[in-house]
Amino acid sequence: MSELLKNIIRYVVFLLVQVFVLNNIPPLHQFVVPYLYFLFILWLPFHINRFALLLIGFLFGLSMDAFTKTPGLHAAACILIAYVRPFIINLLTSRDTAEFNYVSPSAKSMGWAPYATYALVLTLMHHTWMVLLEWMQFGTFLYFIGKVAATTGISFLMIMLVEMLFPRKQRFRTNTA
Repeated sequence: MSELLKNIIRYVVFLLVQVFVLNNIPPLHQFVVPYLYFLFILWLPFHINRFALLLIGFLFGLSMDAFTKTPGLHAAACILIAYVRPFIINLLTSRDTAEFNYVSPSAKSMGWAPYATYALVLTLMHHTWMVLLEWMQFGTFLYFIGKVAATTGISFLMIMLVEMLFPRKQRFRTNTA
């Protein structure tokens, strides 16, 4: 299956799972909201054009906003992680090693520790920005920190579970098959 077709299927699956499954889980006192949809952006190929990455992040976030009726909230968070993603990958992986022979980031291609760091940093950034944009009213700062920590924790746990339960078959970039 081609990379484009895989990513189109992932786009639809992540969107549908978030909208019809995870968004229907009653939040714990409006505190913990599980988000998994942005994993689509984390799984995009290493060598994707930066403009294309930002455009995909915007369209994916906008699609999520259309379903949840939150104008621009998810799009802003997706653009943020799409923008920061290449910098985080460059910090966590060395171009001299075998990691850049793989097509996309995963625990197999990066190793568990760098992949977990990559996922945790981008999850924390995504949720901090989303909760900050939601919060944009004067409230208690402890509520803000608590919601960011709880939502990041549950989302990071779900990302690691998805990575363990549904391992992706990794291809080398140099393969022609």
